[in-house]
Amino acid sequence: MGLIALFRDGGIIMYPLLFCSLIVWAVIFEKVWSLSKFRKEVNRLYAKALEFLKNGKKEEVKFIYANSDELISAPHLALFENAHLAREVRMSKVARRLQETQIGLKRFLWILGTVGSMAPFIGLFGTVSGIIRSFESIAVTGKSGFSVVASGLAEALIATAAGIFVAVVAIIFYNYFQVKVSNLGVELKNKLEDLADLHAGEDEASNKSAQKTLPEKRELSNGITL
Repeated sequence: MGLIALFRDGGIIMYPLLFCSLIVWAVIFEKVWSLSKFRKEVNRLYAKALEFLKNGKKEEVKFIYANSDELISAPHLALFENAHLAREVRMSKVARRLQETQIGLKRFLWILGTVGSMAPFIGLFGTVSGIIRSFESIAVTGKSGFSVVASGLAEALIATAAGIFVAVVAIIFYNYFQVKVSNLGVELKNKLEDLADLHAGEDEASNKSAQKTLPEKRELSNGITL
């Protein structure tokens, strides 16, 4: 009941602040869920890809990433579907897809930044409105006691505090998610480079094996023809 009373005493400006607060918490819960899911999926597919590559199953690696979320599949397919290109060209393609993945991971973060910068000004508008109410009460009653201006001052202070609270929550989580997305980008990039090294190592091993068996086939062929 105390919170409801405070909300009512804060005046009409509390309604847009409540709306902003609900949006902020909705974005927070969405980002916590989506980023956690993204990280678990990246680690799960990475473990499978390592196992497949060590067993020489390159097509299976393409398959698991082709059927994953687009934010994960795009950079990995850029790596494995362009195996015929030079490493520098492949990694350049991967880097571009990684940038797109980071943009996708930052989805809705602009809302937190916008509310974080806008909420104090909404609260300030409530402050001005409350002060105006106090002066109107003085003008109507012709008195200047505390009991006359208390209602207007309460509205001003409550609106100010609410605006600051909403802004602080939004800015804290905005910065937190920015760091989180950056860290996920680094982790994903490192895993891609590890897979690229392993993929290149498998190709070199198969090429060396082919070169060793080639002379034997020639000798066998020569033996047959002789």
